[in-house]
Amino acid sequence: MRKLLEVREFENISCNPDFKTEYAYLPETVFKDLRDFIHAYAGNEEQADALDFLKISFRRNVGDIISVNSYVGLIQMRNGYQVQVLPKIDFGTDDDLVQTKKVFLRMLRSMKDFPGKVFNESNLKMDRMPLYEIFINMYLQEVRILVKHGIKSSYISCEDNLNYYKGKVIVQRQIKYNAAHRERFYVKYDEYNINRPENRLVKATLLKLQEISTSAENQKEIRQLLTFFEMVVPSMNYQKDFSKIVIDRSTKEYEMIMRWSKVFLLNKSFTTFTGTTNARALLFPMEKVFESYVAQQLRKVIAETEWEISTQDKGYYLFDFPRQFALRPDIVLTRENGTKVVLDTKWKSLFDKPRMNYGISQADMYQMYVYAKKYHTSEIWLLYPLNNEMRNHDEISFTSDDGVVVKLFFVDLVNIEQSLGELLEKLIQT
Repeated sequence: MRKLLEVREFENISCNPDFKTEYAYLPETVFKDLRDFIHAYAGNEEQADALDFLKISFRRNVGDIISVNSYVGLIQMRNGYQVQVLPKIDFGTDDDLVQTKKVFLRMLRSMKDFPGKVFNESNLKMDRMPLYEIFINMYLQEVRILVKHGIKSSYISCEDNLNYYKGKVIVQRQIKYNAAHRERFYVKYDEYNINRPENRLVKATLLKLQEISTSAENQKEIRQLLTFFEMVVPSMNYQKDFSKIVIDRSTKEYEMIMRWSKVFLLNKSFTTFTGTTNARALLFPMEKVFESYVAQQLRKVIAETEWEISTQDKGYYLFDFPRQFALRPDIVLTRENGTKVVLDTKWKSLFDKPRMNYGISQADMYQMYVYAKKYHTSEIWLLYPLNNEMRNHDEISFTSDDGVVVKLFFVDLVNIEQSLGELLEKLIQT
């Protein structure tokens, strides 16, 4: 069974056995693989740099240290060793690994491009499954739903040299191959079967997952699903088959499955990072995950109120002549009377040190001030994830001499509907 290291974001990893109690520990050979992985993938305009989510540093008496930045997910080394990174979520009590995974998966499902809208948490056995196996399980559930509803067939264009006439003769090939065989026909014809690109890609994905999955539950499910694709030839040219797929009303059930198949077959990540056949990374930027989750849940909370919500709001620019440097606040709430409130999410753990501005970035405050001026609102909210240090803290706000007010609110990810309901009450009072 592949070995697994579980860490939280922002934790440090060392290969020095003398510091196992201070840092997460990897054997030296695996640590070297992870370090090589970081050095191997430099970013460009289209792909993320590995240093965006993993940072290498040196500490005296300890040696090299690898720090995990605000990306979560899973990295698998060439030897099969996996590093699983979970978000730092405070529950007010001791760390709960299973609960962290459940909250994290709920957050992921809020993302527009995440291919996992339907899954049954009770079937995932999260206490025993690493994230990668959970993602495999989610894919298998999507395929199970497809099988239940019926695998799609279509007319497939075929060419073959047959002993009987069928379809249309290809004259040039008939002359080339059958000049001495008058009893044969080189023909082109359409055949109605399930051997279409979508199904070829599904079978190729199932076969690949069969090789890499270490979960007995997933292996059993894969074997069962493969029986339904027995007459399908697995894809041998992934890019070509993906290029043939068009998602419309008749193929809607394949949409999520094809997204997952790209992740597994092409080693794609949910960053713009791309892995290789020797190492793979399935990583998510927590800043975007947090923003998406808060927006989704807030939309539910205000559904029956006078507020309207806009995410990644457009239309305002830092400079009007010429119109340049577009402003994109995460969330803008607008009342029926035209009152606007701007909310911006920040995935950062603040601390109770007023003299250090609680850890708030000065650049973030400049940004909030610009939002206040351009949106003509005196009220701006910065939303941070709740942590144990700031739990039950007095309200924090900052007021400028020209009437701009920036308030902080800590979102309880474990009880998010209740938490955002409390935020709405504060907005109603304004």
